[in-house]
Amino acid sequence: MRKIALFAMISLFLGCNSSAQNSKKKEKKEFPITKTDSEWKNQLSDIQYYVLREAGTERPFTSPLNKNYKKGVYHCAACDTPLFKSEHKFDSGTGWPSFDREIKGNVAFSTDYKIGYARTEEHCATCGGHLGHVFNDGPKTTGKRHCINGVALKFIPSEKG
Repeated sequence: MRKIALFAMISLFLGCNSSAQNSKKKEKKEFPITKTDSEWKNQLSDIQYYVLREAGTERPFTSPLNKNYKKGVYHCAACDTPLFKSEHKFDSGTGWPSFDREIKGNVAFSTDYKIGYARTEEHCATCGGHLGHVFNDGPKTTGKRHCINGVALKFIPSEKG
């Protein structure tokens, strides 16, 4: 009887250990623009490389784009893909530029487990650069809060001002 109980416990441990861990691994996705780490490092500032290529996070309240209220479009700082429109930006109070929606097709999503639980991570759909995360605590318009690192963005003002 003890042998059966021991066998059952070992089977349970091995079964839970391998499949649960493997499901959390991020798949490597191919994007239309790909460059070597050296090419990205030559193109981006140190903080941009850290955020866009290493999925880092800038300190809150450090981006001048957080309080930018001009009309225009926010592009990827790495490849210039338009990602967010100024009319969808709102002040979330979190310290990062926040939007209630993305420009459809230009932002890709994946699941991030880095802090111990699942979060929806956002990437530029063209170059794969890490932008930030999307949460379900946004304004009533969509219920979404796209919390984006300002260094991952380049603001292009509209001609109309």
